[in-house]
Amino acid sequence: MLYSQVAPAAKRGALRQALASDTIQRFPGAFNPLSARLIQAKGFEGVYVSGAVISADLGLPDIGLTTLTEVATRAGQIARVTDLPVLADADTGFGEPMNVARTVQTMEDAGLCGIHIEDQVNPKRCGHLDGKQVVDLPTALGRIKAATEARRDPDFLIMARTDVRGVDGLRAAADRARALVDAGADAVFPEAMGSLEEFATIRAAVNVPVLANMTEFGKSELFTVQQLADVGVNMVIFPVSLLRLAMGIAGRALTELDQRGSLASCVPKMQTRAELYDLLDYESYAQFDGAVFNFRV
Repeated sequence: MLYSQVAPAAKRGALRQALASDTIQRFPGAFNPLSARLIQAKGFEGVYVSGAVISADLGLPDIGLTTLTEVATRAGQIARVTDLPVLADADTGFGEPMNVARTVQTMEDAGLCGIHIEDQVNPKRCGHLDGKQVVDLPTALGRIKAATEARRDPDFLIMARTDVRGVDGLRAAADRARALVDAGADAVFPEAMGSLEEFATIRAAVNVPVLANMTEFGKSELFTVQQLADVGVNMVIFPVSLLRLAMGIAGRALTELDQRGSLASCVPKMQTRAELYDLLDYESYAQFDGAVFNFRV
C-alpha cells in the first residue's frame, strides 16, 4: 500500500551487490510510477528513468531543456513506488561542477540509487543522433569528481557516460572511460556502441561495471541480454521502449476511434480493470480502512 517499504539505502546496497554478481542486471525504462510497478511485477532487477522519456512526457525534445527539479521530482515519484533500485539520467549534471554536486544530493534525497552524468557539451542532444559534441577531458573529469565528492551515501552509484565513441572513435572512448574511472566513477556507460566487440573493448579497458543501452532506432544493434552478458556487460537499459510501445498503441487506438467511432476492437489489447487494480494493490487499501474506502472489481 502507498509507497515502497524498502529504504533507499537498502536499495543502494542491493544494487551494489547485484552489480558485483555474475548476473546481468536488466533495467527497463519507466515512463511513470505505474509502469515502474509493472516492471517490478514482471520480475526485472531494476528501473531506469530516461531523460529522453521525461522530456518527451513534457512535450519537449531531448536537448537539455529539462531542469534538475523536473527530473528529480519525476524520478523520485517513480523510485518511491517500487522496491527495485532506480537509476536515473542526469544529463550533464545540469550545469557546472557545483550544479553537479547539487544534482547528486538532490537525487539522493529523491530516493534514487544512482545517476549517470555524461560528457557532452550543453545543450546536449540524444546520444544516438549525429552531430554530438563532447567536452574536453578536464571538464568531463571535473563533473565526475564533483559528483563523487558531493554524495553523502557511499553506496549512491555515480556512473560516467561517455559519448566519445560517436565523435572520436572507439579507442578514444576506451581511453576516456579509463580516465573517468580513475576520477572516481563507479561504473561506465559507453554510448552508441556499434558491435558486441566494441562493448568487449570497453569491458577490457575498465575494472568497474559497464552498462549497455539497448534503445530502438539508434546506433546500436538490439543485442539480447545473453549476448551482452557474454561479453561482460553488467547492466542493460531499455530506456524508451515502454513509452514507445504505449504511444504507438495509443496512436493506433485514436485512429481506430476516429475512423470507426468506437474502441471496441481495441479492448482485448487493453490492461483490464482487474489487472490495474491488482497492480495498484487496491485490496490493501480496502483492508486498511474499509469504512473510508471499499470496492468490488
